[in-house]
Amino acid sequence: MKATIERATLLRGLSHVQSVVERRNTIPILSNVLIEAQPGGALRLMATDLDLQIDETIAASVDQPGAITVPAHTLFDIVRKLPEGAQVELTAAEGRITVNAGRARFTLATLPRDDFPMIAEGELPTTFELPAETLKQIIDKTRFAISTEETRYYLNGIYLHVTEETAPVLRAAATDGHRLARVTVARPDGADSMPGVIIPRKCVGELRKLLDEVDGSIGVSLSNSKIRFDLGQAILTSKLIDGTFPDYTRVIPTANDKLLKLDPKSFMEGVDRVSTIATEKTRAVKMALERDKIVLSVTSPENGAAAEEVPGDYAALPFEIGFNSRYLMDILNQIEGDSVEVHLADAAAPTLIRENDKSPALYVLMPMRV
Repeated sequence: MKATIERATLLRGLSHVQSVVERRNTIPILSNVLIEAQPGGALRLMATDLDLQIDETIAASVDQPGAITVPAHTLFDIVRKLPEGAQVELTAAEGRITVNAGRARFTLATLPRDDFPMIAEGELPTTFELPAETLKQIIDKTRFAISTEETRYYLNGIYLHVTEETAPVLRAAATDGHRLARVTVARPDGADSMPGVIIPRKCVGELRKLLDEVDGSIGVSLSNSKIRFDLGQAILTSKLIDGTFPDYTRVIPTANDKLLKLDPKSFMEGVDRVSTIATEKTRAVKMALERDKIVLSVTSPENGAAAEEVPGDYAALPFEIGFNSRYLMDILNQIEGDSVEVHLADAAAPTLIRENDKSPALYVLMPMRV
């Protein structure tokens, strides 16, 4: 195999594929990236961790077609440190690959391409397209609520499903048991009979990175066990989480009668300031609500006390409620407008947060005892 490629092109491709490769692997070939020089003047890069696979094709000058696997992180570090604008020559023969660029020369051990595992996709009966911007919105407004608890593995991803309420819609939801994020978008053509699927956290993270470099629409194909995202140059394939996502609609409150309207930015800054002295363990902040007056306070036995009054519209009965300040700020971070509605019931009931009743995103936050 022999190919020449511009450093920036190779670096961008490798940065996408190497982040799928786990740092520690019991199977040596999983530390490698598959490099295939194709006769038509293209270089195919591929990496997998057996659950997630990325396959990217980039332009290159190919003198001799062939394929080999190379340690992904080492090759990425080499290319990253090469001078800008360099032409990188890759030559593979007899179990080695030589990387030449200017006066720099590296030789790395390789493993044969035949040993490289690939995810068998099988049939992917549901196929539809989503604009890249819509997919970004779905991810950005939900992924912060994905659980990191391995015991509740079925919460370790974004639940994507279709539903027919007032209109046919596609919904994405994520929850860790303390907060819930849900986004609703119009159902794309072809998605009407799709099964509800849970997209794993790692796949969500890699997809979001790739979306920054894509305009237009993304092809989505899925079955009960796999999902594939076609991003033009790159194709991301992932196994889905084999589990049942809980019926999250039961925790979305519908009868919260106390309405608080706030400016999300100044409210978040106030929460951030008073939570400076909150203990790392609880991060609890108390909200005391009176007519058009909200007092945020934190009392910590070790650090002292803090209080700040923030402006807001509130006309219901006075009461106090506590929240985890980090969870509250995560939600407020997603609000793009200059007003947010907080629908409250009492100090122990779930609280509904949204921009307004037309907003595609809504959030539910469980209160804390303070």
